[in-house]
Amino acid sequence: MRFIQKMFLAAALAALAVPALAQSTPSGSRIKDRKENQQDRIANGVADGQLTAGETRNLEKKEANLNQEERDMRKLDNGHLTADDRATLNQQQNQLSRQIYRDKHNGRVQNTSPKSEVRKRQENQQDRIAQGIKSGQLTAGEAAHLENREARVNQEIRADRAANGGKLTAQERAKVNRQENRNSRAIYRDKHNGRKQ
Repeated sequence: MRFIQKMFLAAALAALAVPALAQSTPSGSRIKDRKENQQDRIANGVADGQLTAGETRNLEKKEANLNQEERDMRKLDNGHLTADDRATLNQQQNQLSRQIYRDKHNGRVQNTSPKSEVRKRQENQQDRIAQGIKSGQLTAGEAAHLENREARVNQEIRADRAANGGKLTAQERAKVNRQENRNSRAIYRDKHNGRKQ
């Protein structure tokens, strides 16, 4: 009889310990890790030409919307995410992950000329945003805002290239460079403003 009581006690303690262990790994860090991973995947797709400008713009917009939704969820719960919020965000991140995979493997490619300053800047900005998410220097709202800025530049590049047979004129490259300079300063300001995720 004593043995059976000890087994029930052990089972009860184990059942209580599992939720405590699950809570010891902050869910916010898992969400942050996923966002950073997806940013890296987008940046790699831009770098190796697997993502076109239009695909990148679309993915950036979806990523920005997801970041905004996370920020709104946190506002409603005093900076925290509920279990339902985490489940919703996880489902949406899964959908975005599948979209990244599909876009990277659909056979459409982008010119990855190493001489392209525009391409290098786009990749660098993506890497900086991903690093800011990873380090916690960028909040969800800041990341969403930066993603929207990058998406607008990507959309403009795509339109300019479509109008000019796939190339950017010198004037268009200069304009994109100015926009990327502004975006670069915004990334720096957001990463160094003292707000943490």
